[in-house]
Amino acid sequence: MLAIGALLGSALIAAPVAAHATTAPAPAAETAAAAAVGLDDPAKKEIAMKIVSSAENSSLDWKAQYKYIEDIDDGRGYTAGIIGFCSGTGDMLDLVEYYTQIKPGNVLAKYLPALRKVDGSDSHAGLDPNFTKDWAKAAQDADFRKAQDHERDRVYFNPSVSQGKADGVGVLGQFIYYDAIVMHGDGGDSTSFRNIRKRALSKAKPPSQGGNETAYLNAFLDARVWAMKQEEAHSDTSRVDTAQRVFLKKGNLNLNTPLDWKVYGDSFHIG
Repeated sequence: MLAIGALLGSALIAAPVAAHATTAPAPAAETAAAAAVGLDDPAKKEIAMKIVSSAENSSLDWKAQYKYIEDIDDGRGYTAGIIGFCSGTGDMLDLVEYYTQIKPGNVLAKYLPALRKVDGSDSHAGLDPNFTKDWAKAAQDADFRKAQDHERDRVYFNPSVSQGKADGVGVLGQFIYYDAIVMHGDGGDSTSFRNIRKRALSKAKPPSQGGNETAYLNAFLDARVWAMKQEEAHSDTSRVDTAQRVFLKKGNLNLNTPLDWKVYGDSFHIG
């Protein structure tokens, strides 16, 4: 996956409201909405990780993916770990640098020079023949698993949730952002997250601008499908068509369980 920079879009700023002695307390529903659960709620985050894993690894067992590594022939070199860190896109390099920062002399530290050289390409130069074995060995280390969690959150999860909240979308919308940034990153290219969002904004307003949430998320998914079809490796759009669209059509904006969906023809269920 692509390493990302700061997300576009300004944060939602609440306008000050003049106080009046006669102002009634906020309705309970309004108070509840203000304290609405986000994708960063632990239970919702667990659901998000399972849904992404269903698409990335054909399994709901996302914690089994710390050791995962292979070249899937998408031009990004090795793809590995819980979020698909890639040797060709910089985020794997960032991960191993962070791991080495918190645990000097780890089994992957010796590959840092090679990871710097292959960044931006699909080359395995300096990584073969033992990088995949050493990755699996590193995955047995709790510090490496924590490092993967840290980089997932720093680069993908936290920025997408923050942008979703700023745009006024709920848990499903925040997940839709997260899945998009996992696959497309947030670089300057036309298929990056920020430009998918920009394309959606040209078609519909988000709730933060007074728009309808469902209409906006449909516009975002339309833009996402367009972006996926620009690249052969991502041209199967079932993770949108038979998963995210299913939740949206059911009006499940809070991503409540039970959830049933399909990805690449495989059926999944969370009770």
